[in-house]
Amino acid sequence: MQTRNSSGLLQFCSHLEDRPGLNILDFAGANQSTITFLTNNYHRLYSQDLLLQLDESFGDGDFYLNQSDPHRMADFLEKSFSFPDKQFDAALVWDTLQFLSSPLLETVMQRLWRVMRPGSCLLAVFHAEEHANNLPCYSYRIVDQKTIGLLPKGMRKPARTFNNRGLEKLFQDFESVKFFLTRDHLREVIVRR
Repeated sequence: MQTRNSSGLLQFCSHLEDRPGLNILDFAGANQSTITFLTNNYHRLYSQDLLLQLDESFGDGDFYLNQSDPHRMADFLEKSFSFPDKQFDAALVWDTLQFLSSPLLETVMQRLWRVMRPGSCLLAVFHAEEHANNLPCYSYRIVDQKTIGLLPKGMRKPARTFNNRGLEKLFQDFESVKFFLTRDHLREVIVRR
């Protein structure tokens, strides 16, 4: 496992400080490191391996073309986003959004907005290489409040790449968006609902 310092994670963790009992959604799936870090700080964690669910829902055949099938979309959303409105105080989205094509991406953004409470915080990661055909995929883990662990999960073709303007448009319904560009070509984004 590789580790890297993360200004975005530090900012995300500062949102959680002195507020025990928060509901946190994690799209990296369950892993002991993140579970231990968040539960030791008295938060409740809801884990969902969104990339695995994407593969199960859309992986047979053309991955991105399948994402436009209304029946597959409905099944994916039922399995991945059947949470009550305003349930979460924070979300760890990681790099999953860049592997969603339209209109699934727009629908997921609406669902994310809906399940997040006003004032909540979201951390997302985007690869900054705008012309890359394939991007490294990781399973993310919180090591400590400023360190992310990355477990390689192979390479994937992105549905799209995002520059800062594209990210502002993606999160246009949210209250604020803050960017952290890193040396390893990742763009960390903190979003407030």
